[in-house]
Amino acid sequence: MYPLQTLGERIRTLRKQRKLTLEALAGEQLTKGMLSLIENNKANPSMESLAYIAERLGVETSELLEETNRQELQEVLKTAEQLLRVDFDKLTDEHEQVLALIEPYIDKLTQSYEAARLYDIYGRALYYEKKDGWREYLEKAADIYDQMNSTRHLATVGIFLALVKFTEHDYTSSLSILLDKKSEIEARNGFIDPLTRLDFDYLEAVLHYAVGNSEDAIRVMNEGIEFSKEKQVFYRIDHLYRLATFHAMMNDDENSMRYYERKMSLYGEFAEDEDAILFTKFANVHYLTSYKKDYGEAQKLIDAYYGKLNLSNEYTPYAFIEKGKVMYGLKRYAEALSCFDKVVIADFVHHPFDLSIFYEKDAYAALCHLELGDEADAYRSIEIAVKNVSNMPRTPYKDFIMETYELIHSK
Repeated sequence: MYPLQTLGERIRTLRKQRKLTLEALAGEQLTKGMLSLIENNKANPSMESLAYIAERLGVETSELLEETNRQELQEVLKTAEQLLRVDFDKLTDEHEQVLALIEPYIDKLTQSYEAARLYDIYGRALYYEKKDGWREYLEKAADIYDQMNSTRHLATVGIFLALVKFTEHDYTSSLSILLDKKSEIEARNGFIDPLTRLDFDYLEAVLHYAVGNSEDAIRVMNEGIEFSKEKQVFYRIDHLYRLATFHAMMNDDENSMRYYERKMSLYGEFAEDEDAILFTKFANVHYLTSYKKDYGEAQKLIDAYYGKLNLSNEYTPYAFIEKGKVMYGLKRYAEALSCFDKVVIADFVHHPFDLSIFYEKDAYAALCHLELGDEADAYRSIEIAVKNVSNMPRTPYKDFIMETYELIHSK
């Protein structure tokens, strides 16, 4: 799609793009015959001649020396970025396509913004395809970003490295990498642009929660919300409101929960963000099933919501969990088990709060089995729940699992 070019071919292509004849480009320092030999790869120009040709073509000498010209790289980069403009849970073979697209260029890249972005994208695609060498390319990208003083792109590499540890459930290492990268950027530049600052704040709050530092999580989360308001930059604000909503819910602070829920609804309407509105609906159902145990009211909301919502892959498992909990509360145990059997934890779910919500469904399944007289299945389900949640920080979901374990083993 993007043919590689020799030095002579690049000179000829640029000359024709600029509508110059051989004689016009040769000027006074080269002969028309010599330039023809160079373009046909039958002679190699000296560095002095190459600098002269580059100047007359209006490009940097380095661009002529690259085995791919900048225009080619821009086209490759554009295509690669288009391939990745897909919701993560809807990706199919896009990362494979990216690798195939960039592969012919990867060893020919030099120092440029396009090269850095291609190294960056290529490294991430290797990681997602579970192939070796991904870190090397991210480091190459980071070096160029650093030289260009591109703080935001440098930060995204650091955030990605932190998220790698996050997906391995090594939350302590993930937080350490994130804080080190943030301190490094602040120390060198003294300034972090608002979008990067909000990325750091959001992920830092998430990771503090993940390691059980709830006080630090609340502090950073509130700082992020206030910063967003102050700067009138609403990037990440929905994610911060989600964190705040769940924090209030887990602390049985209904007033704060309703406050942030309203904020989410207003944001969703303002930004026409259906996902934000959908979150508030699920938060309502979840609060009724997990905290108020008002299964009748939750059933009404489910009947009102589920038939009208276009559930994404992200929300479908949660929908089955909530419906299963409602069926349990209404003593429809077989229906509840049917719902729980349909729950699949997506590959992109890694936060201990989310995982604990998923693990909790096995405790509900154990209670259903117990009510149906299937003691062996009840023991099996609760053992699975306890094993999965044992390394998670304390949450109401973990408490429920451990209480259910004690209940079943006391029978």
